[in-house]
Amino acid sequence: MTALLGLGATAAHADDYVKYYTVTSSHNGAKENLSEIAERFLGDSARSFELFNLNSGRKQPDGGALVDPARLNPGWLLILPWDAVGGGVQYGILPDTSPTTAVTPKPNTPSASPSPGPVPSAGGTGTTAPAPTKSPSSGNTTSKGGRCATAAALRLAADQAWPQSRGKGQLVAVVDSGVDGSLPQLTGHLAVGSDIVSDSGRGDTDCLGTGTAMAGLIAAQGGSGGSVTGIAPDSTILPVRIAETSTEVRATDAAAGIQAAVSAGATVIALGSYVDSNDETVAEAIVEAVEHDIVVVLGALPKSVSINPEAAIGDGTLRVGGVGVDGQAAADYLLGGVDVVAPGVNVSSIGITGTGSVAGSGTHYAVAFVAGTAALVRSAYPELTAEQVVHRVKVTADQMGTGTAPNANFGWGLINPARSVTKVLPEEAVPAKADEQGFTRLTSGSTGGRSALLVVVTLVALAAAVLLIFRIRRLLRGEPMPEEDTPEPPAGDDTPPLATRPPTVRPRESREMAAITPGVRPGDDAPETPASPRPGEQVSVPAAPAPSEPGTATPPTAATDPKASVGAKSAQTKE
Repeated sequence: MTALLGLGATAAHADDYVKYYTVTSSHNGAKENLSEIAERFLGDSARSFELFNLNSGRKQPDGGALVDPARLNPGWLLILPWDAVGGGVQYGILPDTSPTTAVTPKPNTPSASPSPGPVPSAGGTGTTAPAPTKSPSSGNTTSKGGRCATAAALRLAADQAWPQSRGKGQLVAVVDSGVDGSLPQLTGHLAVGSDIVSDSGRGDTDCLGTGTAMAGLIAAQGGSGGSVTGIAPDSTILPVRIAETSTEVRATDAAAGIQAAVSAGATVIALGSYVDSNDETVAEAIVEAVEHDIVVVLGALPKSVSINPEAAIGDGTLRVGGVGVDGQAAADYLLGGVDVVAPGVNVSSIGITGTGSVAGSGTHYAVAFVAGTAALVRSAYPELTAEQVVHRVKVTADQMGTGTAPNANFGWGLINPARSVTKVLPEEAVPAKADEQGFTRLTSGSTGGRSALLVVVTLVALAAAVLLIFRIRRLLRGEPMPEEDTPEPPAGDDTPPLATRPPTVRPRESREMAAITPGVRPGDDAPETPASPRPGEQVSVPAAPAPSEPGTATPPTAATDPKASVGAKSAQTKE
């Protein structure tokens, strides 16, 4: 039924047992409204939207209907979430007229004002409650849908998660009795699957109905001829049949079913009640699935089972317990052996061909709810590993029981599909481990991945812009000085280049060389030789002097001049 997931106007049929409240003219001197009622019975005024979703559009005893959360007429009947408690809360079949007295519940149903049992709170603080006892209607039972079948799951309100995720792209394997492929509620959302116990090779056949009921809670389409809508309606079911007509299943068949789901590419595996996770062979198959980054959801072990130390399954799995509308457990689970809980008592789902909607109790129903929630998370956060998905489902659950989570009886509490896909977890900012396909996941289409990629590209662009600005500023400070060319030495000059000369600074004239003047004998006073002309400077040639008279001695001044040219020294030696 639609109300199974906390939807709106069709929240309850006339023959359903629900929790409800009769609106009065005033409370504590003020007119009643949804926020005040949510604060009084649920402990959180923010949950008024759940009350609105459960009651909007439904015809009230006076002919009116709820359209404004702030306007309630006295005598209206408000359907409440299953965890509502307090004076005035009634439990039973919703009457057509405003009752003057509380409806007396039938045997084996909770009291009219149920106070026992833990109450999850939005703030994550549990209330004192006794340890859960086994529900009187627990066990793997199935009956026609209707009475009491709706209230068990009203609190989940999975439709609040659908704006963020509907499980698209997730393949959820149901390892149980198979799934009826002829049902219109699963059209387009059911694969052929595998048959481990017969030669058909197909898993889309179901003789027991438990696998079909699990599939309906995960991916049923409410608008396809039925009112049940799955937790993750856009996901696809992979049926793996390990039980044909008997509930006795060999451990090797169960392990083979898990391996078949791994080979088929399942992202979530939901193990039905026929799978014994306390068997070493099955445990090894579960560990292998987790190593392939698959979330494995299974039922918690009962107290009556002797724990096999060789059947450790480790992290990456979710051990699930079932609870009823009054907080009673679907079985006596092993203390400390429950990670999260979900509705598992008087749950309504789809039945196999010819049976219509059915209601039943058992841990496998709770497993289906949790598997659907895991599919929502995997679709919303495809970059998360299986262990991270398990962590998110745990820490976003509504705490139940006393003390801090995890509680010995309820683990982290009742799953909250909407919070599991919307809450920001700081610990997810840093990846839990390196991933070789990190870039592929980053660009796989998720909003978070694309945002991270955009940040990286922006940072790279900013770095390039800063570098460009730095280079431009250096250029604007001034033109760079041109490099000076080393002048070529004059022809015939064997003086080393300036770059190789000693750094001693000499007067300019001391570096001048004596020139050889035509017609002048060595030893004569040679005219002063001008400095070497600079490039582009006009050179004037002086006139030659008159020859000296014979016999005139010329002091050998040139011989004592260490700076005389090589030619002058040669001429003096010949004389």
